[in-house]
Amino acid sequence: MRAWAARLEPGLIPFTPLAKPLRECTVALISTAGIACNDDRPFDQDGERRNPWWGDPSFRAIPLGMTEKDVRLHHLHIDRRFGEADLDVVLPMRRLAELVGEGVVGRPAPTHYSLMGYILEPRELLEQTVPAIAERMRAEHVDAVALAPA
Repeated sequence: MRAWAARLEPGLIPFTPLAKPLRECTVALISTAGIACNDDRPFDQDGERRNPWWGDPSFRAIPLGMTEKDVRLHHLHIDRRFGEADLDVVLPMRRLAELVGEGVVGRPAPTHYSLMGYILEPRELLEQTVPAIAERMRAEHVDAVALAPA
């Protein structure tokens, strides 16, 4: 863990309070379970097998309404059986829908996202992937994000 922590100096992470009540917000989910839609390219596990310090820094967009039948998990460091049996274990879209129904959350975002959670070289993830996801979320007027770590 120390070797990983020493690889990148964290920058300032500003606290950003919500500008409106959660019940008025559009909420997106991000999972680190390596989820990809069946018709999308899988995450690169071969590169990780060759170099255990490397993890695929790309992301996949998961449209609202996808179920276990519509996606696959591509991750070497988790037991995928649970997420494959119940997608809410790794991307809780049905739980988010319940919160919307209860009036706790305004609405779900039309798109949610998945990354690989085991990325020991995070520079590309932080400099390219995260800004690309943030840009897409801004375009969909996302107000808040919930992280579902795997």
